[in-house]
Amino acid sequence: MRAHMSFLSAAIAAVCSFSSLAAQNTDTEIQDMSDPLAVYTQAGAGSSDKGLNIKIGRTYDTGNPETMAMNIIEVKGIAGEYLGWSGTGGRDNSIDSVRFRNFSVNTTNGRGSQLDLNYNVEQESLNASYSFIQALPKWGNLNLYPLAGLGINVRNGDFPSCTGADSECQTEPQDNGYTVPGTYAVVGAYTKYAITDKLWLNYNPMWLTTCLALNLMSTTLMGKE
Repeated sequence: MRAHMSFLSAAIAAVCSFSSLAAQNTDTEIQDMSDPLAVYTQAGAGSSDKGLNIKIGRTYDTGNPETMAMNIIEVKGIAGEYLGWSGTGGRDNSIDSVRFRNFSVNTTNGRGSQLDLNYNVEQESLNASYSFIQALPKWGNLNLYPLAGLGINVRNGDFPSCTGADSECQTEPQDNGYTVPGTYAVVGAYTKYAITDKLWLNYNPMWLTTCLALNLMSTTLMGKE
């Protein structure tokens, strides 16, 4: 089992420009997008070194007045050969990834849940996870939202296999089609510190580790490929 500490910040994104629109179904009140439990209809577009990125989210009626929910779809790396500027040879006009998220929150206890499906087109790899997030009582200007979740990786392609019975095991790739290399867990928190009513800082540390996994997943999932 290997662990990797990844520090994510909502205030820093690897895009050169981003625009978004958010609104409720009932009115045009501007939503607080620094709140990880906020539910709102949204649309956004941005440009990165690998192409154009778009995001569309829409709220829907859950049938329960105590809950709110939304679906979000993200597509990254559109027209990378023409719009991207990465110096690597990996840019093309195919998309890089597609991500679907379903998020719901209970407004009475401040608890949210999320189904997250993220498919990497180039690697033919799907990460599917389910997580919970809980709002804690506000402490001065600080808001804390701890989270925890479990996920599974599904991958298509070649995997190394042991071909030797000696102590020095040699490996060679074998195409096994779609397989499940393993599972993983994530624990972390969203934090928000309000400096003024309109200015805040976000710091979102996340700890990701494999649970049951092949060595291949341990290296690729943790960013060591």
